[in-house]
Amino acid sequence: MKFRYALGIIFLLLQIGSIIYARFIPERFFCWAPYDEHSNYEIVVEIDGESLSHYEIKQRYHYAALGWETRAIHNVFNYIQQYETTYGIDDQADVRVIYTTNGHQEKIWRLTR
Repeated sequence: MKFRYALGIIFLLLQIGSIIYARFIPERFFCWAPYDEHSNYEIVVEIDGESLSHYEIKQRYHYAALGWETRAIHNVFNYIQQYETTYGIDDQADVRVIYTTNGHQEKIWRLTR
């Protein structure tokens, strides 16, 4: 019986530790309230000096080029980085995400290599 009790306490402590940790990372996948940020964004991509259309961007990342993200904006950044460091690595794309989170000042994220 003591083993089960100890196992239950360890499980709960790990859960609490995970929740606290998740509150301090940008992705916030496992928070109690992961949808506490709302961001409007636009993805802008240039390859060889030519801008991609919204349709071409959606085909490239399988993610809307213009939209509203209810999760952390870092999820959008992760989609882009994953594609550009694998399938799109040879394209040398210049990628920017223009976004505003919770109505605050507009910011620009750039893909860094």
